Amino acid sequence: MNNSTSAPILVTGTHRSGTTWVGKMLAADAMTAYISEPLNVLHRPGVFHARVEHWYQYICEENENEYLPAFRELLEFDYHLWDEIRSLRSRRDFLRMGRDFLIFYNGLMRGQRSLLKDPFAVFSTPWFAKRLNCRVVITVRHPAAFASSLKRLNWFFDFQDLLNQPLLMRDHLEPYRLEMQSIQPDDVIGQAALLWKLIYRSVHADVERNPAFIVLRHEDLARDPIPGYRALYASLGLEFTPRVEKFILNSSSSENPVELSRKKVHGFKLDSRANVNVWKKRLTVEEIDRIHKITKEVAPLYYSEAEW
Repeated sequence: MNNSTSAPILVTGTHRSGTTWVGKMLAADAMTAYISEPLNVLHRPGVFHARVEHWYQYICEENENEYLPAFRELLEFDYHLWDEIRSLRSRRDFLRMGRDFLIFYNGLMRGQRSLLKDPFAVFSTPWFAKRLNCRVVITVRHPAAFASSLKRLNWFFDFQDLLNQPLLMRDHLEPYRLEMQSIQPDDVIGQAALLWKLIYRSVHADVERNPAFIVLRHEDLARDPIPGYRALYASLGLEFTPRVEKFILNSSSSENPVELSRKKVHGFKLDSRANVNVWKKRLTVEEIDRIHKITKEVAPLYYSEAEW
């Protein structure tokens, strides 16, 4: 695999694991083009010209014909303007079109490096590396912090999105079919813990087979952003300039809020150090114990007992 400084970058992990923060901080490099979540089922047709039916859509060689042409067009900054225009339904859609068109235009005109931020690509990282030559960056967030974030937002997860993907079940998740089928639709804590376990079990297996993948703990970056991002920039062949350093410091300053409002769930300017342990106040002792129990076969790969 060619790991040149022109290779596309994929930033992935679970949703609510810091992928937006990491992606935005890498996009502070003037020669990167930040493209958000082509595998989101609600993605805009101008950005990604393929249909995505499931959250955490799995892509492998057996189904790549549905996605590979669209990803190649995306990486060539081929924006589907007329498809986007036909899909417009609101002023927000119109403004988003302007933003995305400008990203693609600048990427093409300036020869920028594609940076895909997409948590929903996490099960497909080997495919992205092999078929699209992506450098893969995977964020990990403490399972209790992940569950805490979903609890705060009241975001549930329907495991049918995974169960209805035969290739994903075959390659990664079949041993957990009964657990996935038995989880209750209103059990946000149980859902979060199980999803974290499934994703990071898969991540661990993929990283063992692909040692060039970069795995970052959200907490480590949050506590000491500058050294962490400087090392990440070096690994990816990006230029860590004073402007980049200032941007990162501004995003993680103690003057920022500890948490964002629910109206800005995808924002990234936080007091990153203070945000690390918010879950200890939001979750009950019983909820923490339950998350610990559900994730116990995978969590020790990333977090010590002292970090609970």
